[in-house]
Amino acid sequence: MMNKLSIIAILSAAAVIISCSDVKRKPGSVYMPDMAYSRAYETYADHSNLAEKGINYNNRPVVGTMARGEELPFHITKDAAGDTTNYVASKQVKSPIDSLSAAEYTETERLYLINCGVCHGAKLNGNGPLYKDGAGPYPVAPRNLIADPVVSVMPEGQMFYSVTYGKNLMGSYASQLNRRQRWMVIRYIKLNQLKAKAAAAPAAMAIAAK
Repeated sequence: MMNKLSIIAILSAAAVIISCSDVKRKPGSVYMPDMAYSRAYETYADHSNLAEKGINYNNRPVVGTMARGEELPFHITKDAAGDTTNYVASKQVKSPIDSLSAAEYTETERLYLINCGVCHGAKLNGNGPLYKDGAGPYPVAPRNLIADPVVSVMPEGQMFYSVTYGKNLMGSYASQLNRRQRWMVIRYIKLNQLKAKAAAAPAAMAIAAK
């Protein structure tokens, strides 16, 4: 009887030890391994060795495709370095947005201040926090969107090209603003340009009258 109790005690102790072991075990076979072990690649993971595996993946959408729910496609592609053909052609593109409701204007102003105001200023005068009358970290004043002789008359399509692909020292904002938001911001700029011209007209007429 004593021997049986000893054997049972030893087996029980062995079972406890084995069950508490941190040894990882692999099954001999896995049913549907693709479901058991994910083959997905994280967005910001290292993809440098994918080509060696015969996988063509560069984190970019296929050219010509649109995300679900996206609208207002822009058919003009970015110019090659040193070329301005498409930049010039973008002048002919008309904005699909010809007005902003009060709510849209408020939202667009918010988008402008977040993405553009830091350089071009809350008043669109090129005096944002990065320049700050020359006291900011940026040594050169950004474009004055109201008074600059080029930007103040720039067609909306060309402005959209610049915001989408970047121009000179301004980078692309295609990842920060979707297509519609970019058109809305451009309409916001154009509306403020028109307001500035309307406000300046009486003063110009008064000077001419003298």
